[in-house]
Amino acid sequence: MRLPAPATARRGMLVALLLLWELVPRTGLLPELFLPALSSTLAVLWQDRQIYSAALLVTLYEVALAMLIACGGGIAAGAVVGGIARLRELLLPVFSSLYAVPIVILYPVFTAWFGVGPESKIAFAGIYAFFPVMLSTAAGIRTIDPQFILAARSMGATLTQQVTRVIIPASLPTVFAGLRLGGALAIIGVVVSEMLTAAAGIGYLVTLNRTILDSPRVFAALLMILILSVAYYMLARAFESRMVVWQSAGRSPKAAQNESAGVPVSVAV
Repeated sequence: MRLPAPATARRGMLVALLLLWELVPRTGLLPELFLPALSSTLAVLWQDRQIYSAALLVTLYEVALAMLIACGGGIAAGAVVGGIARLRELLLPVFSSLYAVPIVILYPVFTAWFGVGPESKIAFAGIYAFFPVMLSTAAGIRTIDPQFILAARSMGATLTQQVTRVIIPASLPTVFAGLRLGGALAIIGVVVSEMLTAAAGIGYLVTLNRTILDSPRVFAALLMILILSVAYYMLARAFESRMVVWQSAGRSPKAAQNESAGVPVSVAV
């Protein structure tokens, strides 16, 4: 029996999950206090669309600035640490150890430094997303085949040409993997900080409606967070497919499409 295509299987899983979301509370398997029906959640989301839209704009603003910190600082620091052997041996274990620390325990420190406004949430989410971007960039530069640089030098490439035409393109796949993870952590960092101390944003709506046991409005906010995360992932994948076009060069369209969807493809060289 022929298995369905990955895209078809994903769509089927999504439809099944949405049907279960609607049917499980309707049939009484779970009380609506624990899991409101999808139709109830969407109705609340449409009814309070102005409130949720304003909260989404606040969250998007904070996520965007946090991503600027994570991407700019992470790529720059990763390029320096990954490109200089002494710094790599000295700092890479330190950054790897710090990445393992649950940084959420340091959020009170950020509020003490920056207050309870958006500045503390941006700084917290930016640092939270900084580490995967930096480590991925350093790993991508570290794993570049030295023969590539040697070949570029033998053809008379300058240092600038080596960086822009060899080092950066060769490390892009790993860098984009870090950016996808960093973006997800930036969204998590902003939402978590809004849930802890905020008067606006999607995370604030989750906390506000949770305290009054308004489950449909809580799940409406969670649905918006989920849509935001999926939208960022799809945008990052689309941007990566345009920037790293050489990955699919010479492959069949089906193989390139599978890899862009996350399906591993074996390539014989």
